[in-house]
Formats: sequence, C-alpha cells, structure tokens
Amino acid sequence: MTRPTILDEAAHVLESRAETYGPATAALRAIAARWSLTLGVPVSPAQVALCMIDLKLARLAHDPAHRDSMVDVIGYAALMSEARR
Repeated sequence: MTRPTILDEAAHVLESRAETYGPATAALRAIAARWSLTLGVPVSPAQVALCMIDLKLARLAHDPAHRDSMVDVIGYAALMSEARR
C-alpha cells in the first residue's frame, strides 16, 4: 500500500459517502446534535470527527494493518477543516 494509493482511496470514500448520505458537514452537524442530546453536553461537529478518529485508532491498535480503518482516519482528518466551519 503506497501513500498515493491510500490517499486516493480515502478521497474516493469521501466522494462515495457524500453521494450516499449528502454533505459531510450536514452529517457531522446531525451527529453532533444527537450526541449532544445523548450525552447531555454540547458536542461540536469537529468533536464528532475527532471521536470517530479515536474510534478508528482504537481499532487500529487491535489490528494495525486494517486498511479500512486507516482510510477512515484519513477521511475524518480531511473533514476537520469542514467540521470547523
């Protein structure tokens, strides 16, 4: 697995998810609203992205070669700039 390959794969996943679920910013805001209700504290879209990265990192700690988790970490990190708007 080369760096360009995994970066291209992450870009493709982001595009595919946008086609399936709509804009990432809307999804992150919706998740933040739900988590805020569940947790009883305000959660921001950026915090959602960070928590999802943490989830994927926990999975990578179990299996460092798990390609999907690596791709997802890259994808969520790329969404951070959108999540902070």
